[in-house]
Amino acid sequence: MTPIDRAADDVEPGDLPGIPRPRETRALVGHDAAADSFAAAIAAGRLHHAWLIGGPPGIGKATLAYRVARRLLAHPAGGGPAGLDVAADDPVAGKVAGLSHPNLVVLRRHRVAGAKALPTKVSVDMVRRALDLFATTAADSGWRVCILDSAEDLNANAANALLKVLEEPPPRALFLILSHQPGRLLPTIRSRCRALMLRPLAPEDVARVVRALPAPFAQPDDAALARAVSLSEGSVARALAMLDPVTAGLMAEVETLLARARTPDWGRVLKLAETLAGRDAEARFEAAQDAVLRFVSSELDRRRDAPPAQLAALVEIADRFGRAAREAATYNLDRRPVVLSLFGELAEVG
Repeated sequence: MTPIDRAADDVEPGDLPGIPRPRETRALVGHDAAADSFAAAIAAGRLHHAWLIGGPPGIGKATLAYRVARRLLAHPAGGGPAGLDVAADDPVAGKVAGLSHPNLVVLRRHRVAGAKALPTKVSVDMVRRALDLFATTAADSGWRVCILDSAEDLNANAANALLKVLEEPPPRALFLILSHQPGRLLPTIRSRCRALMLRPLAPEDVARVVRALPAPFAQPDDAALARAVSLSEGSVARALAMLDPVTAGLMAEVETLLARARTPDWGRVLKLAETLAGRDAEARFEAAQDAVLRFVSSELDRRRDAPPAQLAALVEIADRFGRAAREAATYNLDRRPVVLSLFGELAEVG
């Protein structure tokens, strides 16, 4: 499993230096039952036209989707292996990894040449261009596959454009819709999909995936990996973030400031807010959100005998912080006020 060389402007959400993307990854860990569901539907010739693959980020949803796409595109006329495996030297594997297969389209946020940053949403124009694939006959009269990664990135018009083709799908078309929060999608989209929910990975599976990563990834020592896995909540992406020295240091600073939230060091809080508001700090901001939730959870446990109003205030602060963080991500807002408001409210609760 060797990462594909990337141009400097080839950037996608969740990219980590030296880490293969899901479409470059062949092994799927911890989701045998989900893979078997697809394999059985393919073998029986009863593959539903749209699947909603749900679950937290970083647990293998996209890896599963690309395995399904490779299997269908490598054997468009049927037959082939009983499962989802495709030979490593099959030309389809390279074309899927490079997004160059004529019967595959992937809807995702990615930075185009000349752009300074990733787009914040998948636009309706992006959806319409992608769906042009389904207005023509497949190159080999086989399957045409669309992978949406992820549904949360669709704006309202884009979601409606996707819904139209889901309502009247062309023959031998497959839509694999990945979602971190399926309950937030349009009910009309959910109703047209077969839902397949993936669970967070077991700790041993997270560790197994990390240990299997190829060079240039630097393998951590056992203690560092154990700590990262313990904080991962079953997500390889979270474990890798915790193994990044910069992110690990930042999380240590977040945890220190939260522990002293009754009397904030506003100079350090402001520096933290500036860091988390950086252009490329999206993954670190998400890690900081996890740290806040862990802090509130531990505080609720520690203060279990406190007045109910105090406990309710902590829960409300966490809820407001979560909503503000989601809005900042959705509308590309400044994250600094979100961080400063959090520490101000925590100081008031004491």
